[in-house]
Amino acid sequence: MTSKQSLSPPHPTRLLLAILGTWCLLSPPTANADPKPLPGKQSTWNGFARVDFSLDGFSCRVVQPQTAAKGYPWIWRARFWGHQPQTDIALLKHGFHLVYCDVADLWGNQEAMRRWERCYEFLTTQHGFSSRPALEGMSRGGLIIYRWAITHPRCVSCIYGDAPAMGIRPYVKGLSRGAPELKRLRSWMNAHGLSLAKAKSYRDDALDHAQVLARAGVPVIHVCGDADESVPYPQHTAEFARRYRRFRGTIKLIVKKGGKHHPHSLKNPTPIVEFILSHQ
Repeated sequence: MTSKQSLSPPHPTRLLLAILGTWCLLSPPTANADPKPLPGKQSTWNGFARVDFSLDGFSCRVVQPQTAAKGYPWIWRARFWGHQPQTDIALLKHGFHLVYCDVADLWGNQEAMRRWERCYEFLTTQHGFSSRPALEGMSRGGLIIYRWAITHPRCVSCIYGDAPAMGIRPYVKGLSRGAPELKRLRSWMNAHGLSLAKAKSYRDDALDHAQVLARAGVPVIHVCGDADESVPYPQHTAEFARRYRRFRGTIKLIVKKGGKHHPHSLKNPTPIVEFILSHQ
């Protein structure tokens, strides 16, 4: 298995990762009893106050609960803002903040990580948010939440993956140059600087680092359809779960029999919400 070291980017970003790792380990969940208000454009979202702001040139948004729960817990949503928001809305009612940081079309690459690290630092050190957010990733959003968790396993309370893509190798296996399937994979490969040959041998996806999260004790829940035509269940969630359990990791699977890639989530998100609440 590729070591966790292979995920570390070159200096000087490596120093920031080390600092963040120390912060996660030393900072209590109740980092700031009186956080500063967030700057930005004010609006509402599903009856809750929303703030949109720019951070180092990329956009972020935070939806605020009417009353924040103790410790300022938050759910960090990756990609597809507002799609099937029932889990987000339920958690807002429980006092969670909802956070979104734009990493569209970056496919969990190092630029996506840079943005998330800056957003995390801003919210935890300046605005009192918990140092251990819950992560939420639908479809390709799985790439950034797992990239974050593998690099910063102490900076996450739990992971909610919804039909998440767990790696590029299942998509490129058996393909040859000129294969029509490569057209839809090109953006993903370019984001990581991968040729087809390199994509076939890539070993820095979540499938390759289950042991890191399992040893850190990160609890995981996945909601998937077993007939998913976009992110095939056997090659992604089922394979990851097999590896995670082999390393004694905790993972709960909610499998929708005959379910396709859409719709995401559950009509009644209670099992997802209860899982997240139980790991704060």
